[in-house]
Amino acid sequence: MRLRLGRFKLFPVPYQATMTGKASKATKGFTLIELLVVIAIIALLSSVVLSSLNTARAKARDATRLRDFRELRSALALYASDNDGAYPNTASAWWGNCSSFGSRPTTGATGYVPNLAPTYIRELPLDPNPIGSTGCYLYRSNGVDYMLLAYQTVETYTATTNQWKRPIASAGHDFAFYTPGASTW
Repeated sequence: MRLRLGRFKLFPVPYQATMTGKASKATKGFTLIELLVVIAIIALLSSVVLSSLNTARAKARDATRLRDFRELRSALALYASDNDGAYPNTASAWWGNCSSFGSRPTTGATGYVPNLAPTYIRELPLDPNPIGSTGCYLYRSNGVDYMLLAYQTVETYTATTNQWKRPIASAGHDFAFYTPGASTW
């Protein structure tokens, strides 16, 4: 006597009787439905893993932006200490390395932070994930105050969680490092 529970067999049955009454070896394998269910489960799990990887990548890019700005802030402090408290001047215009803000180079007098690299920092950093022609690192200074801005490229911070947001922007998609006099830019 064979004991079965649904489709699952409690005891293995090596042979099954066929319509002719002769014993034949039971077929082994999976049905099409079982294979499709397994494929669907694998697809679901892989989509969850990929979405968490994308979130981790975005957080890593934001951490890179913050690190870049801390390095730039240190280089600007060194520049100011060598130049009687004056910062590299852009005549109060926004200079950046994306096309909407002049496509400035990363070193020299025409760099997006003029005269900072290569003397105070080896090379001016670039945004790890620039967006279009406007999303990039920007710099503005009148010689007395300055603002560094990761413009429209911040990915994982919101207006409520971004402690480095631009004071006059409410969306939180920017990181801003600035002197007190530049807080209204």
